[in-house]
Amino acid sequence: MQHQRWLTGAACCLFPMLTQAAMPAAHACPESVPEASISLNAVPAGWTPYIGSPLYLSAAAPIDGVPERRGQLVPGGERKKKGHTILSYRLEGPYPDGKWLQCSYGAHGEVTLSKRMDDSVSLCEFTYRKGRKAGQNDIDIDCR
Repeated sequence: MQHQRWLTGAACCLFPMLTQAAMPAAHACPESVPEASISLNAVPAGWTPYIGSPLYLSAAAPIDGVPERRGQLVPGGERKKKGHTILSYRLEGPYPDGKWLQCSYGAHGEVTLSKRMDDSVSLCEFTYRKGRKAGQNDIDIDCR
């Protein structure tokens, strides 16, 4: 009976930690944009488009306002650590159109996906590592 109580007690404390670890990060970019979701319309007459691979994540940053506004922000700091590059952004002051996370895909950021962040976010750090594919970066995002 004593053994059974201990298991119940351990389960109440362990399972919340396991479920938290399994939850996706609040601020994370998808690794890629699948080729099936990319389409080319109104191509020149006589040309047949073909998209043979996904576009991979190449960059990420917070932006000021909706994506159409193109409110790119300049990092407040950059540091190198064990082959990683860490960019820091302070998001203090007013952002009347909101704070957004922008994820860029393709070698030159030809396609972006953006998502509004909570207005309370005041600091973001982006840790870059080279990805496995050409032009790809693995990016850890810590916004708080």
